Amino acid sequence: MEPAVAGPVAKTLVVLLVGYGLWANPHLRGLWFVGLGLFSNALVIFANKGHMPVSSEALYRVGMESFIPRLQQQYDAVHTLMTESSRLWFLADVIPVSILGYTNVISIGDVYLMVGIALTILDGALEARRKAQEPLDIDLKF
Repeated sequence: MEPAVAGPVAKTLVVLLVGYGLWANPHLRGLWFVGLGLFSNALVIFANKGHMPVSSEALYRVGMESFIPRLQQQYDAVHTLMTESSRLWFLADVIPVSILGYTNVISIGDVYLMVGIALTILDGALEARRKAQEPLDIDLKF
């Protein structure tokens, strides 16, 4: 499938699947952060004709400037180099990250996604622990 078709199809499927996950699991509070992150990323991508702008300044800050020529050529179905005409730039990939060997440029939407995933996992672990500590309610009538 061509990137021009695959990109929008994949983006639409992600929005639909996460939307369904939110609708089916309103009790998982962390998923609301996931939804907010997805919405933020989708908003900036759709405002920029299907592409996530990436800051060249942020790329330089984390030593990833070698990606600039590829971004100028839109080498993938999602990312492009940020320009003066980029819309909603503050929601784009503008946050340079270099932590524990992980180096990248991310968006505030990505931060919300990561927080939401972490909260969902933590909430699930705490719920499992609570259930494991509850006394068994067994009716032993014969």
